Amino acid sequence: MTSRAEPSVVVVTRRQDPAVLTRIFAPAFPTVALGGAAEARAALADQSPDLVLIEDEAGLDGPALIRDLKQRPHLGATSIMLIAGDDAEESRRRGLEAGATDVIVPPLDGVDLQIRGRNLVALARAQARATAHGRDMARQIEAAAADSRDREREIIHRLMLAAEFRDDQAGDHLTRVAACVIAIADGLGLSEAEANDIALASTMHDIGKIGVADSILRKPGPLSDAERTEMMQHALRGYQMLNGSPSRLLRMAAEIALTHHERWDGTGYPQGLKGEAIPLAGRITAVADVFDALISARPYKQGWPLDRARRFLEEQSGSHFDPACVAAFLSRWDEIVGLVEERPVGWAA
Repeated sequence: MTSRAEPSVVVVTRRQDPAVLTRIFAPAFPTVALGGAAEARAALADQSPDLVLIEDEAGLDGPALIRDLKQRPHLGATSIMLIAGDDAEESRRRGLEAGATDVIVPPLDGVDLQIRGRNLVALARAQARATAHGRDMARQIEAAAADSRDREREIIHRLMLAAEFRDDQAGDHLTRVAACVIAIADGLGLSEAEANDIALASTMHDIGKIGVADSILRKPGPLSDAERTEMMQHALRGYQMLNGSPSRLLRMAAEIALTHHERWDGTGYPQGLKGEAIPLAGRITAVADVFDALISARPYKQGWPLDRARRFLEEQSGSHFDPACVAAFLSRWDEIVGLVEERPVGWAA
């Protein structure tokens, strides 16, 4: 609905006495008359009346003016009425094609014109209210979506804290893995939003280790077959912990937890998936996770030098890892080196 500081009805006519038309609406609505198309274009550049009445006559191309006004976003709810010119049928057709809300064919009936105008004003105001309501709803939906995203991130952050509680090295490992995931995703041409989502979800890839006994998780030597089997259960347990959530990010995290130990050649676990049957987020995380595990010192091993870890990825491309993910990782090698230098992992250079 327009502000009362603006006219509700604008009459565009070249008549010497525009009051012939304006007095039809003036008793009910603030009404002004404009003397031609140029004056109308200027006046309506910053005004949003409820109704514009245009008289299609010599020297005032009504349909052309209508087309111009319909292109102005702030006039989206404004009703436009055209009074047809001398060639009534042609003027009517052109007016409707240009987007007129209604076309009046002379001779004019003041009462009929007043009723139609009043209805068009009501229509414009209803459309304005609907548009405003739509904007309010959009803002509310966006606010709810933002709140949901914040809650998703809070949940993931708290789960990260739980993982760190079990393993005080987990925090830096997860941060480096997430950064490597972003580098790989960027190298693959994924959007920034997609890369950030996979990176955030990847921080949950080892959440299932919460259920692994400390005697296995912190064992300083090689695991027995039984212990290795138990350790491998963390992929399925992580999936079970995260799956079924209404959160899209947690569902992606569940997918990553389940598939980040699958191998491109089908020899991984827990499902033995092969090639592109492994979800892309799992394939990306696998490269990032293994790389950081190789360069990180553990109770049972020294960290590898960066060049050795790089060679391993190259050698395992096409068997352990998706070749495209390895290529994307290596295409961002300088960034990876900078990341490791920022967050040292105790690797033996």
